[in-house]
Amino acid sequence: MVRLELMSAQSFTPATGNRRWTKYYDTLVALLTREQRWRSAAVRQLAPAPGEVVVDIGCGTASLALMIKRDQPAARVIGVDPDPEILTIARAKVRKAGLEIEFVPGMGDRAAELVGPGTADKTVSSLVLHQCPVPMKRAIIGNMFELLRPGGELVIADYGWQRSALMRLGFRIVQYADGKKDTQPNADGILPELIEQAGFANVTEASVIRTVSGSLSIYRATRPGL
Repeated sequence: MVRLELMSAQSFTPATGNRRWTKYYDTLVALLTREQRWRSAAVRQLAPAPGEVVVDIGCGTASLALMIKRDQPAARVIGVDPDPEILTIARAKVRKAGLEIEFVPGMGDRAAELVGPGTADKTVSSLVLHQCPVPMKRAIIGNMFELLRPGGELVIADYGWQRSALMRLGFRIVQYADGKKDTQPNADGILPELIEQAGFANVTEASVIRTVSGSLSIYRATRPGL
């Protein structure tokens, strides 16, 4: 298992790459990523059960957290995100939906400390890691490992290996918004390696969904111990 690296002193990349567009985040995601398809695929892989604790790292505006809660109302869903503006939008969406989701302000590389090691049955992250430098990607995945109970499961939905020229061309939209330095490792297929380095077993790419902004991969893995 890799050593957890604390990176929280660094500023985070806003969800849209630029704060000016934060209020349009949900619209942009829907337009550019075939959102319903990949979020549904992520929830299917997560398969939340009654009584389980699910922690969403970089929960953003809570779109995925809400989908998880609707899929399994008896699960406890906790969202972690460092952006106060995004969390304001998330809380408003949750109130409007009449559901209960807990929010913890903070960076993903401190999630285990903030929520509690071994708290979660399942951890999930979506559209976060492609924005992060490699040390932060590694630290977030390491914290997802520490959050899980033995036998717990990880699901990551994010831009992965861009296999074709068409997908690499589409991915330039993401690189324009978030920069090439942080996004290129995802496009080169680094995530499965980082997941394994964190100590996870049974790492699989469960599905690949092509979009106008490149292909999104759904990764799944297990924390050994049961």
